[in-house]
Amino acid sequence: MDFDQALSYMSRLRRFGIKLGNERMTELLERIGNPHRRYGVAHVTGTKGKGSTTALIAAILTAHGFRTGSYFSPYVYDVRERVQVDGVLIPPEAMARIVTDLEPIVTELAQRSFGQVTEFELKTAVGFAHFASEGVDYAAIEVGMGGRLDATNVVEPAVSVITNVGLDHTEVLGRTHEEIAFEKAGIIKDGRPVVTAVDHAGALDVVRNIAGRRTASVTRVCEGPPTEEGRWAYWDGAPDRFRVVTPRAVFDDLTMRLVGRYQRLNAACAVAAVEEIAVRDEWTLERERVRSALASVSLPGRFSVLSERPRVVADGAHNGMSARALAAEISALRYDRLILVVGMLRGHEPHAFLQELAPLADVVVATEPDWKRAESADVVAGAASAYCGDVRVLRPVIRAVKYGIGLASPDDLVLITGSFYTVGEAPPEALWAAERAVGTPGA
Repeated sequence: MDFDQALSYMSRLRRFGIKLGNERMTELLERIGNPHRRYGVAHVTGTKGKGSTTALIAAILTAHGFRTGSYFSPYVYDVRERVQVDGVLIPPEAMARIVTDLEPIVTELAQRSFGQVTEFELKTAVGFAHFASEGVDYAAIEVGMGGRLDATNVVEPAVSVITNVGLDHTEVLGRTHEEIAFEKAGIIKDGRPVVTAVDHAGALDVVRNIAGRRTASVTRVCEGPPTEEGRWAYWDGAPDRFRVVTPRAVFDDLTMRLVGRYQRLNAACAVAAVEEIAVRDEWTLERERVRSALASVSLPGRFSVLSERPRVVADGAHNGMSARALAAEISALRYDRLILVVGMLRGHEPHAFLQELAPLADVVVATEPDWKRAESADVVAGAASAYCGDVRVLRPVIRAVKYGIGLASPDDLVLITGSFYTVGEAPPEALWAAERAVGTPGA
């Protein structure tokens, strides 16, 4: 296969949907020599911040001279964003070669009791195989959904990270914080340390209990000095210049390109996680290398400013927890009007999301991404109408975004959000072909 054929092959697997469980993934990796066992792993889950934390962990490891893989779910603009080594996307020819090698194994497994390999499982296997072929020392691996039954949960991590727990994917992971925490804590392995920013009392009890049964130490992460006894890491200072304090060291005079107070919490999770790896593998976490790593990381779709006047921001927030954090960030900005362009996926509660953002908006433009699990723009609009008096519907995403930009005056803010899939359908290079209003909104 060439690259386009490999992409087409992977896309055809979407029709098999999501199949949680590890048995098929374990067998697939066994057939190719268990590449995921050839490097140290930081395994990262959470309701919000897991992608950013994965990127920060990888950057810190790379800054210390280690060849480092990173695996993200989902991507924003380019499928190759999923699999990176030292920040470099997997080359098209490498992805095509690995998919070609895996195709006959996928076909054989489908004919046996293991069943059909899914698109996510195949992409995860591609990442693991690429990291092995590139001889990485470590890999930072982001969970796709939940943790316990996720395809990535075949690794034996050097450290497990649970950024937080909120109500998301409730139709799959459970209806309560405790049920969701149980699924996410499934990435905890025997004797392997855990770093977590979980602050919901019931969810934290679940994480602690599972870690206790698996003799895994727990480092909690928070903003500001902790008020309880225990093993902690925290950040404090101003968002533009801050410090991270871990159980073993202080890392001060830190800056980040990533925007948002919550990114400082992710940075504290990342520093504490890499510290656990360094202790295990007997190398030193250096302050200056940590500083340079945190200052270097940028990610598409994480409060990405696409233009000024009007300011256009793209953020892949997609659940109530992330919407609340995003609302806090935009409330701190100066602008005349907020034009909110929102497209969501099914499985994320529109009301929980929009009750945080829509009250701040002067206009909401509801849309829907071109994805099999896209929530109807009409459903999104219905939810938004409870919080904003001016809601319009426009499809597809790129048309809705251009329309929103067209409504904006130079001092307005246009926010594109609701899903990484929505953000991904409005790449910066496509927006400025026609900056002003396109068409009339309607179904």
